[in-house]
Amino acid sequence: MRESIRIASGQGFWGDLIDAPVKQVVSGKIDYLVMDYLAEVTMSILQKQRIKNPKLGYARDIPELMRKILPQCIERNIKVITNGGGVNPVACAEAVIEVAKSLNLKRLKIGLVLGDDIKDRIDEIISSGCHLNNMETNEPVDNYKEKLLSANVYFGAFPIVEALKSGADIVITGRTTDTGLTLAPMIYEFGWKEKDYDLLSAGTIAGHILECGAQASGGNFLGDWQSVDNMADIGFPIAEAYPSGEVIITKHASLGGKVSYETVAEQLVYEIGDPSEYITPDCIADFTSIRLEDLGNDRVRVYNIKGKPETEFYKVSCSYESGYSAVGSLTYSWPNALTKAKAADMVLRKRLENLKLKFDEIRTEFVGFNSCHGPLSKQLKEDDINEVMLRVAVRSDDYASVERFGKEIAPLILTGPPAVTGFAGGRPKPSEVVAYWPALIPKKLVKPEIKIMEL
Repeated sequence: MRESIRIASGQGFWGDLIDAPVKQVVSGKIDYLVMDYLAEVTMSILQKQRIKNPKLGYARDIPELMRKILPQCIERNIKVITNGGGVNPVACAEAVIEVAKSLNLKRLKIGLVLGDDIKDRIDEIISSGCHLNNMETNEPVDNYKEKLLSANVYFGAFPIVEALKSGADIVITGRTTDTGLTLAPMIYEFGWKEKDYDLLSAGTIAGHILECGAQASGGNFLGDWQSVDNMADIGFPIAEAYPSGEVIITKHASLGGKVSYETVAEQLVYEIGDPSEYITPDCIADFTSIRLEDLGNDRVRVYNIKGKPETEFYKVSCSYESGYSAVGSLTYSWPNALTKAKAADMVLRKRLENLKLKFDEIRTEFVGFNSCHGPLSKQLKEDDINEVMLRVAVRSDDYASVERFGKEIAPLILTGPPAVTGFAGGRPKPSEVVAYWPALIPKKLVKPEIKIMEL
């Protein structure tokens, strides 16, 4: 058993800083690089890409990234774990192997975690008595199955552990939990068992701290954000993990950013419901048990974590087609910018009503006044606002109505209130709306599959 391991966060989402993983590899000692690419909407985007091209469906940043870091990862024995395989981990692995060949690497073993994609099994699953009821509305998925774009089970850390046990240098998964990417190497290196719930919860919480990248090391920090050093070269967080379950969150000293009690605590409360029951496939972590100690020098100790047994269900993330939407905007300037924008909105809505167009929703935002805080926005004097962007969005199952809406924005320039600018890009076009469907599935209905590919 190793005395400790250093697990580095490399990506917080698909579109995060491209060079962050490279800097994690070259700027100091790490044992694992973990990269979280997936969000609920990402799966539907990747599924659409795969439908158009069977060789796609994964985070396409990965092959080029591997070109930059693979030689050093092999030389330094840094293992890479990512859920960037999306809906096509096999194609992702094939692309990485081609990169390895072009670099004249002599060996590479990639472990794949498959089995999370259940879209083609929906009828079978419904027949078994599981109707994938929506967790918010309790509505069964039966009436939406023809509209489904994706349906993926959230696997946990243990399938990744199996891939590591097979000697994988890189593990590529589909829809694995964000926290599982960090927990898996702790289980593997320290020999933690499936019923070591306090330890599994400690690793899960470490994963929660790392999963959003630099958000735990000074990025998007709501506290004294101006004290964050060298944000232009911000360092992503690193979990220095120990067999006892104690974790120290830190970063490479040569990079910017800030790891403090406040930055770690702020990330801990990000995207959680009941803090005493943070449910994952591996355990239920109790966030109320967490203790933090700021050790100084960008090092925060996380300890005393308690956990409980996992549930008998996996979460399922589904997406489905839900009509069309379009967004148009115009900018109104001082004086009386907000009054002009509100008047333009009323004119637009009246014209849409006169045309008898069908919309499920029309939403207006006055950017610069209420787009962030909505009804909580403070009322300001008209002369205090230099400019306001009128932003109007519509949604409907009727494509023709959404298309016609797009033709009603530009006419406001000469047929509405004065002092308008900011119109660009032509008429807004209808785009498909992808809706989210969260559900639960009994674990007995799904089984992870481990596949090994080698150079």
